[in-house]
Amino acid sequence: MKLRALPALVGAAALALGLAACSGSAGATGSSDEPKAEGGYAVDANTLVFGVVPDSVDTETNYQPLMDYIAEETGKKVEYHESTDYAALIEAAIAGKVDVASFSGFTYVTATNNGAKLTPISSIITKEGQEPGYYSQAIVPKGSSIKTLEDFNGKKVCFVDPSSTSGYLFPSYNLLEAGVDPEKDVTPVFAGKHDVSVTKVGEGKECEAGFAEDSEVAKSDKVTKIAETMVPGAPLVYANALPDDVKKTLTDALSEVTIDDIIAAGVTSADSDAFRTVFYATKPVDDAYYDLIRDICKKTNATQCQG
Repeated sequence: MKLRALPALVGAAALALGLAACSGSAGATGSSDEPKAEGGYAVDANTLVFGVVPDSVDTETNYQPLMDYIAEETGKKVEYHESTDYAALIEAAIAGKVDVASFSGFTYVTATNNGAKLTPISSIITKEGQEPGYYSQAIVPKGSSIKTLEDFNGKKVCFVDPSSTSGYLFPSYNLLEAGVDPEKDVTPVFAGKHDVSVTKVGEGKECEAGFAEDSEVAKSDKVTKIAETMVPGAPLVYANALPDDVKKTLTDALSEVTIDDIIAAGVTSADSDAFRTVFYATKPVDDAYYDLIRDICKKTNATQCQG
């Protein structure tokens, strides 16, 4: 099936990025770029700036134990980089303003396509025995007459963000496969965060259907899942400009670490139900793991993947 071009559902900030084509080199590995600041740090040699895709209202709180662990392992202060949206985090990575980060797969590909020099370390898993990856779920309000993706035609549909893997790229691909144009056949609404998308769909007013990652959908009793697709796990990355010894420390600390390891390292805040819902362990991933994202970019002609 020849897919139609994915519409330009991108805000001005994302458009300003001047995104390079997915077919280009990811530029994620190799020699370090020119130093960003003292010793290649975003701020200074005593500080690591930690960036996170702002995918829920609790983003900073969810990641605090992990930031505390990074501080414990590196001996450096770890500062949280507040990003207003996905595009802002991508811009920060390109500008060398983050040292360590948790991206979605799509934001990682977008950032590296546009010159950010990053290397994936690992991906977080939330359950024992799980492999990296999670589900993009299509959802409707409980009791809705919408039963399939084809039924999204003519509806107000919540997406998360134009640079969200599970909240935009994969949903748009799946809609196209179902014969529904994500721009012409639906009224798109960008919720900004996964939990907000779930809330809006559950209310059934601003959005009659939508998409979000499975962990946020599971928290709601007001929506019903009607379809799902497995997507590559979100990567923890480091900036290539960091000194080699710091990159090695981060790799050793984050490649394969469990929540019990983090607690044993003295991070008592990790021993909580809240953190256990978002973190069990990490498993190593590399740049090639995200070739599926690049393939979807090509198949959809996603605007974010092009110049």
